[in-house]
Amino acid sequence: MKKSDAISLLGGTVSDAAKSIGINPQAVTQWPDELTPRIADRVLAAVARSRPEEWACIWRALDEAERQLVADRPPQGTA
Repeated sequence: MKKSDAISLLGGTVSDAAKSIGINPQAVTQWPDELTPRIADRVLAAVARSRPEEWACIWRALDEAERQLVADRPPQGTA
């Protein structure tokens, strides 16, 4: 998951994202552009809690986006 997508899902601003998962805004600004699985899991959990009625639709869109990212990555060990 991309950092920008996570921030968008969590309210659209760094402050909103931080508040949604219970961290400081400074921590959000330090996230890598491609989130680690641990951070992505926290984002997904916060979205599921805050918008349970939309979760199924959001999950399908995120799953498809992740599949596309994986498909677009070059194979490991190639230049």
